[in-house]
Amino acid sequence: MQDRKNTLKIISNETKNSIDQLSIVTPSMYASIFSKYANNHNTDLDNENELSRDLMVMECTNLTDLQTQASKNAKKLSVSATKAISAIKEKDEQLLNSVLKETEELRREVEKLKESVYKDELTNAQNRKWLHDHFLKEGTLAIVDLNYFKLVNDTFGHVIGDKVLIFIANKLRQTKYSVVRYGGDEFIIMFSRKVSSVKAIATLNSIREEIISKKLKAQNDSFHVSFSFGVCSYNAGQELSHVIEEADKHMYKDKIEIKKRVTGI
Repeated sequence: MQDRKNTLKIISNETKNSIDQLSIVTPSMYASIFSKYANNHNTDLDNENELSRDLMVMECTNLTDLQTQASKNAKKLSVSATKAISAIKEKDEQLLNSVLKETEELRREVEKLKESVYKDELTNAQNRKWLHDHFLKEGTLAIVDLNYFKLVNDTFGHVIGDKVLIFIANKLRQTKYSVVRYGGDEFIIMFSRKVSSVKAIATLNSIREEIISKKLKAQNDSFHVSFSFGVCSYNAGQELSHVIEEADKHMYKDKIEIKKRVTGI
C-alpha cells in the first residue's frame, strides 16, 4: 500500500511539472498526461475510483500535515516572542538564553518543512516550486535532458528507470550548484553569476563523458546512458521562461551532435 502511494505521489508530481507551463489544461488533457506517466511506472489505471480515492487521501494528508506543522511552529514562535519580551523587560539573562535556544530549534524545524516542500520525491533534487521561488536575478542556467530514456524504461522497467534518474541527479550535483528536477527526465542546474557559459559547458561536458564511459547494470544486462544539455547566461530582468527556452534551443542542437556518438541500448 505504501509503495503504491509513493508511486502515485511521483506520478502526480511528474504530471504537475509537465502541465506547469501550459496556459490551459482541460480534464482530458490532464488525464492523458497522467496516464502517460502512470504507464511509465507500470501503474494500473483500470480501477479509476480506487485510484482517485487514493490520490485524494494522499493530497489531503499532505496538506493536513503541512498545516498542522505550520500551526505548531506559529504557536511556538508566539510563545518564544512573549518570553523574549518578558526577558528583555526583566533583564532575565537565563530566560533570554532559553528563548534563543527555543528559537534556534524552531528555525531548524522550519528549514526542514521548507525542504520537504521544495524537494523532488524521487531524486531528492529541488523541484519546480523551488526554481520559481529561488530564480537568481542573474547567472547561468543549464537544462539537461536524458537521451533514449524511454528506451531504458521500455527495456528494463520503471524501477531501473527511476534508478537512472537518481544516478543522473547525483552526478549533476558534482557541479556543486543547485540541481532541479524540471520534468520527467529533464533537470536544470542553477549556476551562479560567477560561472560563465564556457565554464558551465566545460563542467557538464566532463560529467557527461564520465557518465558515458560507465556501464550501468540491470539484472544480467548492462547498458550506457547519456544526456544532452544547453546553457544560457542571463541578466537581471529576464524572465525564467525565456531563459529556459533559450537554453532548450542549445540543448536540442547538442542532442543532434551527441546522438551521432551514442546510440540506444
